[in-house]
Order: sequence, then structure tokens, then C-alpha cells
Amino acid sequence: MTNTNYLIIGSGVAGLTLALRLAEQFPNKNITIVTKSNADESNTKYAQGGIAIVIDKNEDSYQKHISDTLICGDGLCNEAVVKMVITEGPKRLKELIEWGAKFDKNPDGNLNLGKEGGHSENRVVHHKDQTGYEIERAILKQVYHKDNITVLDHHFAVNLITEENCCLGITALDEKTKLLQTYKSDVTILATGGIGHLYGHTTNPVIATGDGIAMAYRSGAKIKEMEFIQFHPTAFYDTSTESKFLISEAVRGFGAYLRTKRGYRFMIDYDSRQELASRDIVSQSIDLELKKSGDDYVLLDCTHLDTEAFKKHFPMIYKHCLTSGIDIAKDWIPVVPAQHYLCGGIVVDTNGKTSVTNLFACGECSQTGLHGANRLASNSLLEALVYSGRIYEYLAHPDVEIKTADYKISEKEKTDQPEIDSESLAELKTKLQYLMRQNAGIVRVDNDLQNAKEQLLSWKKEMDQIEKTHLVSVSFYELLNMITIGSLIVSQSIERHENRGGFVKLKRSSFV
Repeated sequence: MTNTNYLIIGSGVAGLTLALRLAEQFPNKNITIVTKSNADESNTKYAQGGIAIVIDKNEDSYQKHISDTLICGDGLCNEAVVKMVITEGPKRLKELIEWGAKFDKNPDGNLNLGKEGGHSENRVVHHKDQTGYEIERAILKQVYHKDNITVLDHHFAVNLITEENCCLGITALDEKTKLLQTYKSDVTILATGGIGHLYGHTTNPVIATGDGIAMAYRSGAKIKEMEFIQFHPTAFYDTSTESKFLISEAVRGFGAYLRTKRGYRFMIDYDSRQELASRDIVSQSIDLELKKSGDDYVLLDCTHLDTEAFKKHFPMIYKHCLTSGIDIAKDWIPVVPAQHYLCGGIVVDTNGKTSVTNLFACGECSQTGLHGANRLASNSLLEALVYSGRIYEYLAHPDVEIKTADYKISEKEKTDQPEIDSESLAELKTKLQYLMRQNAGIVRVDNDLQNAKEQLLSWKKEMDQIEKTHLVSVSFYELLNMITIGSLIVSQSIERHENRGGFVKLKRSSFV
């Protein structure tokens, strides 16, 4: 058994910035980061757009950003949370810059602010089209310089250990030794990211399997609004089932047009903001156009834009398109909506506390009330930074006493059970991903959701039997978590009876 003061599960911007703050405040305490892949592999790394923060007070204001967020959330945001997150943004950006993150500037030396769908002003701070990668680079460099931070990469968190609704730590599978290990902690923080791989067609990396939410659910934590899933309108279309390359929303902010294969600019028919409508509207519009036409994708037209300026702003996107045979100066880019972000998750208060004692959550796995029914573009990195800071400030407050539970933790012995057939797990995962895309995608239908609920229950029982008789693996636990997350999404979709934001449900399939 390993003992630590602060145990952080996940190595995205939320987990890493919290680890840094705690390490600096408590040099004599131990901070342990558990991550199932390399420390730099997270949804943060793939965030292209940037961080939405009010910088230019002459053109912009907190109230404008608050209003944009509330409109996008379609009446389900917690207004007090929205105000708190947006007003704390500049302070968190300052910290990032102090830690070494570099952001694009204009010729006069000020931050170059971009504009994305749903925003009324230019307020997106970015590093070309690789903002998440730059933030991850800067923070990790700082983390590795802290003697009291231990990073355990290739360790898979299996379950939270709880007694009487108090979290004591976790069990984790060392992917190298294949042994289950126990980590006891005073405080445990889930910063495990999203769920994208559940859908297969996603902009998330393959590690995004909803592990933190599934663990929290099994431990009795409150989970809310899992039905609100954001599909990014413009993922690069290809025929594979791997993670999709994201064509950032900032490209439409830069002036690109969406067209059908016949060249028609269809967003004019759906919203006065046209291509800069919020993501839910653009995704639903594309979905409807594809259902009407029977096509597999729509097209993003950048041919009228300044190619040299495009290359400067979006070098990674330009290179990906060119490698795929698309010259943006003369060719249209094939795009299709793909799962991008989860707006719901583990319910937390304004200090990141869950309904389980000594368990906190931040980042995409949490439900803070900021996003409501649909997330405003580039508010995710902002939320992760602010809630990381809120958890730190709560834990560092001199009046806060963390009561550690004195329970005995029993450790699991290694058994000689047979290994699970990896091919059967892969086959079941493919079936699960197809079921979620067909039955719980952009537009859902009551009957399809009921059928999915029954199928997911059947698969869960099958997995329970396998767990009793076989030596479990990371692939098994990931699939179990994905089935758990799928069941939460489907059940909460059935329970919601009104269409809001990114959630659209029909009584029966009809696109007339």
C-alpha cells in the first residue's frame, strides 16, 4: 500500500495545475498523479481553439461573456457559477503565463484574441491552433521540477475505495506489472476528462473512456446531466473509426463557409449567426442536411480566405489537410460532426467537492453548472483552470480541516485466473460504439433509447460474469466504464422530456 496526502487522477490541465499549486503551498506534503497513459496524453493536449477570457475591457466585458455563456447553455446554467468562472479567468491566465505558457500576440504586443461560435466579441486567447499542447508542455515542465510530486504514468485507476461515503483512496492497475495496487490518500481528486471513445467517432484521444465518472458513480457520487453531449460540427471526415482530427471552430471564426456537396451555404437557413452559431445548432443543422441528402459529409470552404494568413493561424490544420490531399486554397474540406465534449458529469459545488467526503472533481468529468445544456466554445479550459484553483484555495485555507477516515483497507491478492480474450472485448467495444452513435447521437428517439438501455444492461451483466472468472485488464475496465457511462447517458436522456441546447429527442424518427 502507498500513502499520499493528495491523490490526483488525470494529467490534463485541471489535474496538473492543481498539483503545481498544492506542491508550492505544501512543500512537506506528497502529491501523487496517477495517469493511465503518458503524462502528456489528455484532452487538454488536443484543445486547438484556446481559452475564453475577457482581456480587452474596451471592446468586451464580463457581462458580455456571461450573457454569451447563458444563451449557449439554454437556460440551464447556474448563473452564479458562470459569473464566478468568468471573473476569475484573468487571474488564472496570469498564472499560466507565469508558469511559462506562451500565447499569440499581435504586432503591438498585446494578446491576439480570436472569435468562435456563440461569442459576441473576440476573447479567445490561443497559441496558433495548438493551445492545449502548449499549456500541457508548460505545466508539465513545472511539475517535473517539483520534488514532492510523483507522476505514476501507465497506471489505471480501477475503483475508488470508500467507507461510509468517505473516499480513502483508489485501487490501480500497474500496466507494466499487471498488479493491482492500493493508494491511500487524505484527499482524492478526479480530473479524468471526457467520454469520447464511447462514440468511436470523436475528437478525443482513445484514453477518453469516462473512467472517473464511472468510478464515482459506483461509489455513490451524484452524477447529473449526462444527456448533454456536445458534438463538434467540423471534424475532418474519413472512413476510419479512430479519433477524428478537429477542424477548429476558429476556422469558421476566421471566415470559412459551410456548404453542401452542391455548394449551397446552408447555415443561412438555420440561424442568423450562420457559420458562427453555437455548436449545438451547427451540428444539428449539419445532421439534418446529411439526413436530407444522404451524403456522408458537408464541406468547409476556405478558398476565399488569405492562404498565407490561414497557414500562420492554423499551421497544424493546414498541414493535416495537405497530407490528406486537400489544398485549402482551392479545395473544400470534408467535415462531419463528432463527439467532442460532455457537459454533465460528477456534481460538484463551487469548491469542487463531490457528494462523497474527501473526493473532489474538476475539468470535463465534473458538472459545475457552467455549461448548462451546451458549452460555449473555449469555456472548457477556462473552467478547468478556475476549478483547479478553487479546489486548491479550499484545501489551502487555514480554517479547513480534512478529516481522514481511519478505516482498514484490504488489499486484493493476485489470482491465477485466465486472461480475457482481447478479441472478444474489441468486438464488444465496436458494437457499443455503434449503438451509441445510432441510438444516443446528435438527435435521439425515445424507442431507440429504450432499446439501447436494454442492450447496455445485458452487456453489463455479461461483463460482471467475466470479472468473476477472469484476470481483468485495462481493456476490460475501460469497456466496463464505457458501458456504465453509456447507461447513464441513455437513462438520463430518457428522463429528460424537453429539448434544450445540445439535447434533441424526438418521439419518433422524423426529419420532414
